[in-house]
Amino acid sequence: MIIAEKKPIEEIIREVEAYDRILVLGCNECVTVCEAGGKKEVEVLASVLRMNFMAQDREKTIDERTLERQCDHEYLEEIRDVIDQYDAVISLACGVGVQFAAEKYMTTPVLPGVNTVCLGANEDRGLWTERCQACGSCVLARTGGICPVSRCAKRVLNGPCGGSTNGKCEISKDTDCAWQLIIDRLKALGKMDDYEIVAPVKDWSTDRAGGPRTVTREDVKI
Repeated sequence: MIIAEKKPIEEIIREVEAYDRILVLGCNECVTVCEAGGKKEVEVLASVLRMNFMAQDREKTIDERTLERQCDHEYLEEIRDVIDQYDAVISLACGVGVQFAAEKYMTTPVLPGVNTVCLGANEDRGLWTERCQACGSCVLARTGGICPVSRCAKRVLNGPCGGSTNGKCEISKDTDCAWQLIIDRLKALGKMDDYEIVAPVKDWSTDRAGGPRTVTREDVKI
């Protein structure tokens, strides 16, 4: 899922203080799971903003709404009838949702309320870790299901690099060496022969290096 974290409240207040009618817009998908932008976070942020402006004796309208998704035309249409009632929207969706809302409602400022961090997994309550960089050319079949692109600091495809110690990456003693994880996993699978195969030069044109990407499925297009 997409992992995001809340922006500092000072930054949000600074961005919206020029507006009198503000809609705090949450999303029920990834940002709800990572507790950055769901209904609960919308309620908390709206309350904090109201208290902040009340303390300054400034009259503002702060409304709340949470959509099923902000990365989908269908759900963003749900605010079309009310969008003109607001001077600005604080979107607690990931960067995709913020942009999609901004594109749909061209004359209303849509401001981000979270920082989008990565594609990751929920390891424990309050702990999310990166697992994928959406490179567009998955190598997990030959690396035991451990991604060297997202989990190796150097994105080494034929590792390890030689900088790791006791299974930890040289960047931090708290960071596992991705290639140690790969070797451990290949051993567990009885597929160490795969480790001996030199990976070819990766085609990074499927990554961001090739510019903004589009996926088209003719079989599902209407």
